Amino acid sequence: MNPDGIVHHPTIFHLGPVELTGFGLAVLAAFAIAQIVCQREFWRRGQNAEADAIPDIVMAALLGTLIGAKTYYVVLTGDPSAFFSRGGFVFWGGFMGSVALCWVTIKYKKLIFLRIADVAGIAIAAGYSVGRSGCWAVGDDYGRPWSGPFAARFPEGAPPSTVSVMSSQFGATFPPGTPGNTVVAVHPTQLYEVVLGFVMFAILWRLRKHRFQEGWLFGVWCVLAGFERFVIEFFRAKDDQTTAGLTTAQIIAITVFTIGIGLIVARRGSRDVVVAR
Repeated sequence: MNPDGIVHHPTIFHLGPVELTGFGLAVLAAFAIAQIVCQREFWRRGQNAEADAIPDIVMAALLGTLIGAKTYYVVLTGDPSAFFSRGGFVFWGGFMGSVALCWVTIKYKKLIFLRIADVAGIAIAAGYSVGRSGCWAVGDDYGRPWSGPFAARFPEGAPPSTVSVMSSQFGATFPPGTPGNTVVAVHPTQLYEVVLGFVMFAILWRLRKHRFQEGWLFGVWCVLAGFERFVIEFFRAKDDQTTAGLTTAQIIAITVFTIGIGLIVARRGSRDVVVAR
């Protein structure tokens, strides 16, 4: 294995004059998979009205994700021009924007939010796993400096994992005199999240036939997602720690985890009507 780490190069496809990035393709695949998962599960449950509404809800989720992710990033960086940059999509911002627009869409269609959410958690986990592969494809959201066996270097990342970038943007320290253009090996946190996203999906898929009240399974997703994000933040290259020593994402993760516990407890009673198994 390369002792200096895996050397990453962006994944880009060209269809004539059209340039397709790995990130864009991964996002489209993530939402397509989320729609398939939701519709198949609602059909299995015999809830056809919800299955029919999923394409519109997924479209709302896509728009909410893009708007929320960018808005969160702009607020976090204080740079309005970031709205027009290719990078800078933050998961928690996208999640909040997605929930907001999905809630409006679900209410407009006179459906039950917790019924949709009970299935949405499975789809979010699947989409998250696929979507994070897009972060790897463009070299975004990598981790802290690391010299382990699976460390990766991002000479063309967004931004590159160089000494100057890691020190100025992420607060990393290096020996005095280290050239600023030196490419640093880091944790491939995008791949960690791909794996953890799939693990969350596998757990939720296994529990999808539960007999608890609607919304219980979404609570399980909140617990898993909150825990996953809290842990992964210790490996990511970031410099936004609060006075408590936690990042903003970790504080949100704790909040989501707590909401999940509340939903699990509140919705642990048996359903009046048991859906198809």
